Amino acid sequence: MMTLRQIEAGRIEKSIPMSVTWYLSDIGEAKGKQELFIRQAPQRLKVLREHALAESAISSNRIEGVEIDHARVGSVIFGRPALRDRNEQEVGGYRDALNLIHTEGAKLQVSEATILRLHELSRGEIWDAGKYKDQPVDIIEKFPDGSQRVRFRSVSPEKTPDFIHEAMRIWDNEYRDQRISPLIALAALNLDFLCIHPFRDGNGRVSRLLLLQTCYHVGIEVGRYISLEQLIEENKERYYETLQLSSQGWHEGKHDPWPYIGFLLYIIKKAYDRFAERAGNVASAKGEKSKLVLQAIMKQAAEFRLVDIERACPGVGRDWIRVILFGLKEKGKVTCSGKGKGARWRYTGD
Repeated sequence: MMTLRQIEAGRIEKSIPMSVTWYLSDIGEAKGKQELFIRQAPQRLKVLREHALAESAISSNRIEGVEIDHARVGSVIFGRPALRDRNEQEVGGYRDALNLIHTEGAKLQVSEATILRLHELSRGEIWDAGKYKDQPVDIIEKFPDGSQRVRFRSVSPEKTPDFIHEAMRIWDNEYRDQRISPLIALAALNLDFLCIHPFRDGNGRVSRLLLLQTCYHVGIEVGRYISLEQLIEENKERYYETLQLSSQGWHEGKHDPWPYIGFLLYIIKKAYDRFAERAGNVASAKGEKSKLVLQAIMKQAAEFRLVDIERACPGVGRDWIRVILFGLKEKGKVTCSGKGKGARWRYTGD
């Protein structure tokens, strides 16, 4: 909670990097486009939800070296088979944790009880699932020659409950007051959780579940359709690098949280980019696209530009929108004044 303490003291907002500001702006714009698409074609997103569930359960465990037979993925994720080994138990447990978050959304409180519940689910039937560590757990870096060193000493078992309690208290206050962007507070909480390292094992997986859950609380639902875990796995080297940079000096409160905060915002932005791409492919039939464009045009109460329709129809190309507009013009159902980017259209309804 050393990062959250910086937020509570009002220090962190004085040093927000420009790159973080850009990410916040891009995410805000992408969020609006996603909401429009979901309202217009909700029935077509089931396939994305299923893919995201499978990708998240597999990727988050694979980051930690836990893998299952590819041929068993469908059965373990979407069925209720007899699980063959410990790895399948962990992947199946992570799926259960994901289902809890996706089902409850923002109604699932960000709390100590929820964190323990997510750990219990994601760790399967292991003996200490849902329990804090009872021995020191340090982050060990191993080298090719077999040597190793302590990269980071986590919070002691005795202090772990108090640190989690304080992190939850500050999160609750910042989430309510929103003195700083809730996305920054979300990433700060995630960094502090990883530095506290409250469990003997499974901290990375719970941190990614916590990321998904807090995203729901700040109105970011792209994780329902795109796997944040898979994106983190694809950028695993950068993930570990930024975590190492931001954890240096954490115990003294002298760390730089921005590398890791920026990384998580980058992941969320990439998730929106991937959503736009995949959602466009899901709704690729021209008939469905034409319907979306026509509905958007008919809702325009005044003059509009082509870009207004483009924004209202995520996943529909500009050229196809032009084809429909000029087709309507020939039929006398729209008028146009001006040319190029400055062209203004009006729906007449004739």
